[in-house]
Amino acid sequence: MPEGDTVLQTATRLHEALAGRVLTRSDLRVPRFATADLSGRTVLDVIARGKHLLTRIEGGLTLHSHLRMDGAWRVYAPDERWRGGPGHQIRAILANAEHTAVGYRLPVLELLRTSEEDRAVGHLGPDLLGPDWDPGRALDRLLAAPERPLGEALLDQRNLAGIGNVYKCELCFLARVTPWLPVGALPDGALPRLVTLAERLLNANRDRPTRTTTITSELRTPPGPPSPPSATPAPSAPATTPAPARASARPRAPQPVRVQERLYVYGRARRPCLRCGTPIRLADQDDRPTYWCPGCQSGPTP
Repeated sequence: MPEGDTVLQTATRLHEALAGRVLTRSDLRVPRFATADLSGRTVLDVIARGKHLLTRIEGGLTLHSHLRMDGAWRVYAPDERWRGGPGHQIRAILANAEHTAVGYRLPVLELLRTSEEDRAVGHLGPDLLGPDWDPGRALDRLLAAPERPLGEALLDQRNLAGIGNVYKCELCFLARVTPWLPVGALPDGALPRLVTLAERLLNANRDRPTRTTTITSELRTPPGPPSPPSATPAPSAPATTPAPARASARPRAPQPVRVQERLYVYGRARRPCLRCGTPIRLADQDDRPTYWCPGCQSGPTP
């Protein structure tokens, strides 16, 4: 699921493939910009702003895209097969002599003047992974609506930019409160610590291929071979000379092994909490699947 860390990684890949090179092909497959031709222009840079991508192009233009839940940009070599999805899901193609960037399932794609980028991203709060990160300003924005549930406040990009549903669940677990607890009801000092932790977690994952928020592992017993069925007495037979005894190979019982878990609660419904063993719960919050541990996290729940 694209969040601030993965969007930054996408921006880095696009920048390395496109920046400083002249476009030999452009194809924007949205009605409003279907006739726009960026061929012959040089891509200047590609940056992430929260969960938004800004591709700046020679001539004062910016291609703004957003991945939302399942959008993606893929970069291919000239002779490489495109594997990001069926052709009808392609929304944008930007190519130069060395690379082709293909945007799949992009719910937001617009071409605008670079001087008007604020029209697309000016509403965002401080970017957790950006040069404008300001924890004090993020804290002020969160506290501006103390009655709002914490999970909803963390997802509101106007408060701080970059947190998605995975980090929402993980941060609430680490703060030991449920996502439905009002912001103003958090214990003293908890919200500043949470804001600091959010920045640390996203930065720790900015270059990781797989998002990780845990420092523990879970003891699991892997499945083993089924137990042999009970022996049924054979019918009596005439006595014969017994054959030499042969050692029978008995299947070994599976041994517990420690398996690294990358997330504390997200995606772990009904599995034991890594801290207390209570089964993780799942419910919707504002139409988003939300995970929490009823043993570790205090506060209201659905």
